[in-house]
Amino acid sequence: MDVSMPRDEGREPPEGTQYDSVKGTTLKVYRYVYRSKGAVRVNDVQRGLGLSSPSVAEYHIKKLVGFGLLREEGGGYVVDKVIWSNIVRFRRTSVPVQTAYAAFFAAALAVMLTLFRPSSISAGYFFTLLVVSVGVLLSLYEAYKTLKNL
Repeated sequence: MDVSMPRDEGREPPEGTQYDSVKGTTLKVYRYVYRSKGAVRVNDVQRGLGLSSPSVAEYHIKKLVGFGLLREEGGGYVVDKVIWSNIVRFRRTSVPVQTAYAAFFAAALAVMLTLFRPSSISAGYFFTLLVVSVGVLLSLYEAYKTLKNL
């Protein structure tokens, strides 16, 4: 499962977010700036992506600046917000990575309550249940925060 944007060329912004219109050439410009080392100028984007003119590159850069994804720095532009942070995309659905952790902890809790349930509850078993339950809750909370920040 690959969660880092530079390795996953087909990844697009999660649907149902304020970044729905970041697609096509605008998405290519974002990826180009994301992968670049340091500030990127309009002419760099135009040449690097083979765009027809600097004004086309500037249009897409200004669009990304308007979304708050890029910011001007040192005579060029840099990524201000990574929108794919902690997100995994399955077909047309975007899921926070923390959801996998929550599923793991929930499955462990279910197994503990059914298959590994002792005849008498010991302090160690109770502590283990408590730790796994906290793991489920924390993972769900982190997944919620990730979705909320999109």
